[in-house]
Amino acid sequence: MMFLYGILSGIAFYISLPFYYAERLMSRKSAGWKEKFANQNMPISSEDKVIMLHGVSVGEVIALENLAKQIKTSFPEYKLVLTTGTKTGQEIAHKKFAGIADYITYFPFDIPHCTDKFLKKLHPQAVLIAETELWPNFAYSCKKKNIPLIVINGRISDSTFKTYKLAKIFFKQVFKNFTAFLMQSREDADKVLELGADSEKVEVMGNLKFDIQKREADINLGQEGYRVIIAGSTHKGEDEIILTAFSNLKKEFPDIKLLIAPRHLQRTSNVETLVKETGLSYGLRSSNDNFKEKDIIILDTLGELGKMYSICSFAFIGGSFNKTGGHNPLEAAVYNKPALSGPSIHNFKDIYEILSRTNAGKVVNTGKELELSMKQLLSDKDFYTKACQDCESVFDAQKGALGYVIQKLNSVLK
Repeated sequence: MMFLYGILSGIAFYISLPFYYAERLMSRKSAGWKEKFANQNMPISSEDKVIMLHGVSVGEVIALENLAKQIKTSFPEYKLVLTTGTKTGQEIAHKKFAGIADYITYFPFDIPHCTDKFLKKLHPQAVLIAETELWPNFAYSCKKKNIPLIVINGRISDSTFKTYKLAKIFFKQVFKNFTAFLMQSREDADKVLELGADSEKVEVMGNLKFDIQKREADINLGQEGYRVIIAGSTHKGEDEIILTAFSNLKKEFPDIKLLIAPRHLQRTSNVETLVKETGLSYGLRSSNDNFKEKDIIILDTLGELGKMYSICSFAFIGGSFNKTGGHNPLEAAVYNKPALSGPSIHNFKDIYEILSRTNAGKVVNTGKELELSMKQLLSDKDFYTKACQDCESVFDAQKGALGYVIQKLNSVLK
């Protein structure tokens, strides 16, 4: 079946290629064309031992950062190659994996000619694919070359599951080419089993995105005796929303303070102008201002936001009231601080799905809804305490995923 699928998919691909190329060219999305045909020169020699790690786009790539670091530590004799499927994924990969990955490139087109050529050049000792990237021809190419292929951080959404069930017989054949399925939850494991995966290949590992470390925090902003709200990684148009909500709530809760952290520091002067309009006292982190004297502090320094979450009562995560797709709410939740967000969360959709099952996180649609959610956390002590406890419970349920992958990889490479 896989041989026939390879032939048919290859024919279909080349027939549609001119239309595909024209569409990508017009939409300026033709980046990586050469690499996707496996025509790149790889800095890999025949003697090199290689581990390949794949994340399709931004969210998956970000989740792989700590794993990549641990792979380099645990298997220093191996070269680490990272692949992505999108231009934005490549941009994030080059930004975050510089000095970690030995080589970063695009995942090949899923036709036999490209997948065989790619794997011949790379000759990896193991391939780890994040989440739901089940490319049939690539998997078959790995099987033919006896390359272990492992799904890590695996998840199957309800909509994807319904689609896959329509071709259950086909996917049962595809799954035979995988070495293991390390799924995020029991529910995800049950889905892949129902689709035909062998039970001995399916395991529950937890979620890599929750394997983040608390940063050492020795912060003195004069926050003692106050409840600090953090607006983290705000983008243009979001500062007004959080400042309006904060100003309204300040009248009812005089002990609250706001730390606002623009995502891009070049926006600091614009944020400062907006803060002035509230009439509240404010200062700058770079000027060593503190909450004993100021109601609002603008975080205008680099690299401090992560540890700042340790001093807040709860946080609003920016990039979520525009088309950015949100930022990582776990940076707050790891300190047991509930995270609120606007509706644009596609970069961290799976994380918000988990957090929103409890009160650890909440997605709101409007500025007014944000204000009401903030008010609930400020006014209802029992609700707030439970929300903080929910953060801890979520992490307890998900932790250990990174070590699980390293252990599995070690057993495969032996």
